[in-house]
This record gives sequence, structure tokens and C-alpha cells, in this order.
Amino acid sequence: MTDNLVELEIEDLAFDGKSVGHIDGKVTFVNGGLPGEIILAEITRSKPRYNQARLHRIIRVSDIRVPARCEHFAYCGGCTWQDLSYEQQLIFKRKQVVDCIERIGGMEAVRVNPCIPSQDQFFYRNKMEFSFHVENGEEFSLGLHERGHFDRIFDLNRCHLQSDLSNRLVHWLRDYVRANGIPVYDVRAHEGFMRFFVIRQTKRTNQTMLNIVTNYGNLPDQERFMTSLLGACPEVTTVIHNQNGSKSNIATGEIETVIYGPGYIEERLFDSTFRIRANSFFQTNSLQAEVLYRTGFEVLKPTTSDRVLDLYCGTGTIGLLVAPKVEQVVGVELVSSAIRSAAENAELNGVTNIAFYEANVVDFLRAVPKELQQFSAYVLDPPRAGLHPKAVKKIIELGPERILYISCNPATFARDAKDLVAAGYTLPEVTPVDMFPHTMHIEAVGLFSRG
Repeated sequence: MTDNLVELEIEDLAFDGKSVGHIDGKVTFVNGGLPGEIILAEITRSKPRYNQARLHRIIRVSDIRVPARCEHFAYCGGCTWQDLSYEQQLIFKRKQVVDCIERIGGMEAVRVNPCIPSQDQFFYRNKMEFSFHVENGEEFSLGLHERGHFDRIFDLNRCHLQSDLSNRLVHWLRDYVRANGIPVYDVRAHEGFMRFFVIRQTKRTNQTMLNIVTNYGNLPDQERFMTSLLGACPEVTTVIHNQNGSKSNIATGEIETVIYGPGYIEERLFDSTFRIRANSFFQTNSLQAEVLYRTGFEVLKPTTSDRVLDLYCGTGTIGLLVAPKVEQVVGVELVSSAIRSAAENAELNGVTNIAFYEANVVDFLRAVPKELQQFSAYVLDPPRAGLHPKAVKKIIELGPERILYISCNPATFARDAKDLVAAGYTLPEVTPVDMFPHTMHIEAVGLFSRG
């Protein structure tokens, strides 16, 4: 045994999915291992307050460990907890929320309800993004990122998160690019053509969009490409080509062309239809999105006299769903394309009591017109960074009666909750909702009431 290998008992799971143990009283974070296990760990970094380690070998297996379904689990960056029983995943996700509320928010009287499970544990995603990768002229890969490595992509065989059609499409495109000698983009040399492959699918309407992101230029022999694609996968309903010649390694484009179909797919949530374009935001778990929003509406209890301000409204999903229950909704979002999608979906569903403003939330709240100041309820669904401190301050000054906060990050939710409660709002309960089984991600829903 080398000096870097130590025997360690795993006691808990950390907020980022790592396991936790102690060596001589020092906290040790491990990539791998589950609570109740004794492992042989390799210390990779030692800091004054903590160690970092990786799993070398399991000595005693925990009874909450289950066989991972996916052949790529050992190295894929997608599913951190696929070897943890789903019942235990829900327990640890709730614990994450409790820990954040108590430690960051300083609130011990808030009731955290049991985590609401996802309706589907596998094949639940409606969007997956796959990356092309090549380096030094070697054989290219098309797949997903290796765990802990932003610059390593492995060839995907089968993923269990989206659908079998998604897997077939990845195989087809990899084979097509290889057979036709289409160059793959090298992120270091900034040369080549094929960059990303994004698949979006609906659960209720069975529509499939392919978004092919490349360097500048047209798809080679586009007609033959489409003939081959539809011959292999006739379920595809629309294909988009996005050209991205920037050095930023992101799956969006500067030039977008619809090369097949209407250029969008449409999904149903409750009784509403939402049109989703290549770069639109839409909750990644369609069926569980209904559970998430229903949970929020149950605590908000909207009435026909309510005027609702929907901040960070994105493509307007929440506002459009709540609009039939209230007098008026105003949505605020900074991203231009999201605002256009929100307006399009309002028209599509015949919702006339909603208006959208393209603005930074802080700027909007600072200069909100007088006729828009009297809102009885706010809906907040911010990005992972949570609310800007200036936004929290202005919300408190404007003083809505109720604030529905839907968060994808319990830590920033707890931070913002602390400020709202200190200003006189009450938060009796929080409900975790699992949108992403087998990952450490968790949504939290809470209603703040004044007085």
C-alpha cells in the first residue's frame, strides 16, 4: 500500500455528489463510494481543511448500492448516482435541501417535505447535447463528456436518459460523418466542421428535432444527407443547421437555417401547447415539469383577482400556465429569443392577459412603471446563481403579498430565503422535486408570505 492509499468509511454524500468521510478528523471528499461503504481511497490533494480523493477499491459494499444500468457509468459525467438506489437518491436530495436551509439560511423551523419522485427514472430527458471531438488528426468521437474532464469525449453506445431513438441517431450521424469523410472540429486547432449534435424530443406529441451545430459553411451534399437520415430514422420531424465559427465551445449558432420540417417542435403541458425552437429553454423533463409547476401552483393558490409578476420568465411557461387562473401576468426576461418564444406561445394558446418585457430583472424592478407596481404575487425561477442582491432588495421594497420561488439550486435558494425572511416574510415549508434522477440536481419549491 502506497502512502496515498488509505482505508476510509463513507459517511455521507456532499452537495456536489461526492462522497464524504474523515481521515484523522479531516473531511475527505471522494469521487466514488456510497454511505456505509468502507473503501480504499487514493488521496489526490491534501489541503489544510480537507482532502480530495478517488475511489481505488470497495472493501465493504453498502446495502444501498445497486447495479448501474448504463455501460458508460464508470466514466460518463452525466449520471453521478446511477449506482445508488432511487429511494436513497430522494432521501439524500431532501437532505441537501435541509442542509442548505439550516446551514446557509439559518432557518430550522422550515418544514422540508419528502422529495417528489420523477415519474420516469430512465429515458426522461427531452433534450440531449452530444459533442464531436478530435485531436491531432486522430479518429473522432461523438458522445458525452467524461466525468471531470471538459475536454474529453467518449464514443456513446447507449444512453439511458433520453430515448432509444436518440441512441440510433447518434450512431447514424457518427457513421455518416465517418463514411463521408466530413471533417470534425478540433477545439485546439480551431479547424474542422462538425461540432455538436442536439436532439430534442417531445413526450406528448412524439416530435423530434435535430440541431446540427457546425463551423461556418453549408452541410455537404445536404439533399443526400437528408435522404439518408430519413431513411434510417423517419421519426425525425424537423432538422436545424446552426453555424458557429467562434472559439466558444457552445452548442448554439450565429447563423440558423431550417433544412427540414417546420423548424420547431410542440409539446403539451396541462392543456397548453408550447412551441420549442432549437435554442429555446424548456424544462428538460417534460412530464415532471407538470409536477413541478403543479406543486408551485398548489402553494401559490392563484385567484382571479391576482396580478402576477413573473421574473426570469424565460420562454414564459409558468406565466402562460398561471394566466388563465389570474387577472394579469407580466413576464420579465433578458434573453431576446426567449421573449420572442414567450410571445409566440401566448399567441399560440390564445392567452391575452399576459405581457412580456425584455429587460434585466434588476433594471426592470428599479424602473418598473407605476401601473405595473401593484402585483399581489411574484413568481421567481432564477438561474442557478439565484437572485441578484439588488433584485432581492427591490422585491422587498415593492413588498408583494406572496412570492413563489422555484429554484434549481438549494444553496442560492437558502441564501435568498434568509434575506426574505429577515425582511418579514414567512416560509413555512419547502418541497423538493426530482427532475433529474441519477444526478445530484434537485429543484425546490417554496412560498414566501408577508406578515
